[in-house]
Amino acid sequence: MELPKFILGDNTDLPNAIFVIHTEFPRFIINLEDDDVEWFEDFDAQDEKELELEMEGLVEEATAFYDREVAQYDS
Repeated sequence: MELPKFILGDNTDLPNAIFVIHTEFPRFIINLEDDDVEWFEDFDAQDEKELELEMEGLVEEATAFYDREVAQYDS
């Protein structure tokens, strides 16, 4: 099965949360309500430095995906 790069998720236990799941490496879930990130990967110290550089772009992509999806629901 081919997964999309981003998937929206929600949970009624956290009604204000807006989850975007990133399915490619590095896999993570971000809660756009507070930008909290949960990683599905384990990283060593060297990986963490590289990840910090990539993270800003990944958050921007996740936010743009969410904005695009919401705009499509509105139309």
